[in-house]
Amino acid sequence: MNLNLLIPDLFWPDALQQNIYDELSTRRLETLLSKSISSTNPIHETEAWLCQQFHIARQQNNWPIAPIMLHADAPDLAKASKDFWMRADPVHLRIEQNHIMLADSQAFRITEEETNELIQDINHNFSHDGFTFLSLRPDRWYIRLPAMAEIHTHTLSQVTCKNINNFLPSGADSILWHKIFNEIQMLLHEHPVNQARESRGELTINSIWLWGGGNMPQFVRSPYSHVWSNDDFPRALALANGTSHSNLPANAEEWLMTRPDGDHLVVLDSLRGKAQYRNAYGWREALKDMERNWFSPLHAALKEGKINQLTITALNETSSRDFSLTRSDLWKFWRITKPLSIHSRKH
Repeated sequence: MNLNLLIPDLFWPDALQQNIYDELSTRRLETLLSKSISSTNPIHETEAWLCQQFHIARQQNNWPIAPIMLHADAPDLAKASKDFWMRADPVHLRIEQNHIMLADSQAFRITEEETNELIQDINHNFSHDGFTFLSLRPDRWYIRLPAMAEIHTHTLSQVTCKNINNFLPSGADSILWHKIFNEIQMLLHEHPVNQARESRGELTINSIWLWGGGNMPQFVRSPYSHVWSNDDFPRALALANGTSHSNLPANAEEWLMTRPDGDHLVVLDSLRGKAQYRNAYGWREALKDMERNWFSPLHAALKEGKINQLTITALNETSSRDFSLTRSDLWKFWRITKPLSIHSRKH
């Protein structure tokens, strides 16, 4: 059995903040990384990495996240539609000096009633432009277009807690979409939903983020026999391909009790949001949990020959790194176990 662990933000994103690794007990993780053979890939966003693994090509320089997610959120609509779909997720923008910082739905809660009211008014104002907004989940919105939009966008995870001025849509149709983007912001600014949210001290939903546009790919090929994840996008990819999918078990011991055979992808993404929002304490605590619940039992399973090959894929803001090892690699004494801080410096 082969296992690929996908771990966004395994290393803290601020390379200058090396003291975050002080007194952090991750001995088994350090052993697994130190005994492995590592390689680097320029693909570093979670969604992009997953698309690449499932042999999905870019469309107009975009990863077609929206139509793939639609296939999971509304399968009947996805099967009947040959339209171009984009995500248009609700976000909060905050002006800081010359920057416009973006917070995604990790930072706020939006109800289904609020979403329906906002979407209804957005559609009322933009229906003449030939596209329709849909909310299939309060925090997941879509736009349906009759024709492909010639713009290059950036994934929501790529811009979360970033200055959006560096990530606005580009391409032949970008002027039109900048206009729509601004008009929606103006509509949301004085909207009764946001006035009520502001009076309650909640973050307003004062913008959307456009990303992940495309048509449903003709072919989705999976290298895995089973995908384990609590995130919706890996589940959508598994559905599109007919690959088995399960929610993430509580720990590796519980996972090993399923007697997995074949090639498995396990997505451990509890570090991701904490790194994006620079929650150092939360990130350290989540990594401690991973050491106890995943790295320690997986180290033992590899040592006992229950796993043929283990690959840890660590994503950061500039690249991804694969750390691959087999049982025999654990006995290579010349590969000295190095602290996690040393591995983090090799980004």
